Amino acid sequence: MNLIENELYRADVSYVAAMPLPWEKLAGKTVLISGASGLIGSFFTDVLLFRNQKTNMDARVLAIGRNEAAAKERFSYCWNEPSFHFIAHDINEPLTGEDFSEADVVLHLASNTHPVAYAKDPIGTIAANIIGLKNMLDFAVKSRAARFAFASSNEIYGENRGDTETFDEGYCGYIDCNTLRAGYPESKRCGEALCQAYRSQCGLNVVLPRLTRSYGPTLRQSDTKAMSQFLRNALQGEDIVLKSAGNQYYSYTYVADAVSGLLTVLLCGKGGEAYNVADAASDIRLKDLAEIIAVYAGRKVIFEHPEAAEQAGYSRATKARLDSTKLQGLGWKAKYDIQTGVERTLDIMKALKL
Repeated sequence: MNLIENELYRADVSYVAAMPLPWEKLAGKTVLISGASGLIGSFFTDVLLFRNQKTNMDARVLAIGRNEAAAKERFSYCWNEPSFHFIAHDINEPLTGEDFSEADVVLHLASNTHPVAYAKDPIGTIAANIIGLKNMLDFAVKSRAARFAFASSNEIYGENRGDTETFDEGYCGYIDCNTLRAGYPESKRCGEALCQAYRSQCGLNVVLPRLTRSYGPTLRQSDTKAMSQFLRNALQGEDIVLKSAGNQYYSYTYVADAVSGLLTVLLCGKGGEAYNVADAASDIRLKDLAEIIAVYAGRKVIFEHPEAAEQAGYSRATKARLDSTKLQGLGWKAKYDIQTGVERTLDIMKALKL
């Protein structure tokens, strides 16, 4: 069964596709998406194609990814549709050739987003957020795109300085830039500055959705984030393995809410502005997250020491909760709290044997 055929997942896609947004901005437009096979990109693509089917929006998706075989399996349901075209391409190379003619809307979602990737591929992590981003920006300028969105991250805020409970978009915490692990947050910070440079110098209409720790049934099997490991433990009938004291206090977002937030920023956000995509009902300490998953799976939480590669890629932040007041001002509201989102993820992944 393809993921889109799962009743719960399809309901999530349908919900986002029916949100009261100015969808007319995408009607008849070409949308270029890097990282289209990833957690956020794949759900985003499903939403656009679903809305095409239900409303004749007639948007065309150009999906960029490195692994064509994996993409063909993921998007088998629409692979031969005229509204979908996959482009096998490394975004660290310029976007040239007949596949890259033009696009009306461009989203840069491609990035390493989990600890082992940060530790084992630090160059690739930084390159995607700077070199890859520059290539996407150059293409958007050449195409005279009406809108460009760079998927930034909660990690740009760094460590909480102890002067606030939640981070608004103007907050700037501490990051030790002279470390391997700094590659991800610092390159996201640099990426945001690069977007502002293109906005000023080239007149590109840029928005910056800052996504927090997102999860859902579109997670890749290779993902090594703590949430992903907890979910895999549960699906395999194992105890939930916690590799720290679990006192980290973070914001999480179920994929449907992350994409609805991304779409809200894309279609309603003010040019040049950043918006936190998060919800207080999904703020939780890591040990409590592990317990929620353990209880739902009928298992218990156990402790293990992390492997060196994992530990090298761990975030140093201990409290990173985002304030989404600004995004809510655009009319956005999350649908799922952490408990519901986790249970829904497990139910869908179990049904599909993911």
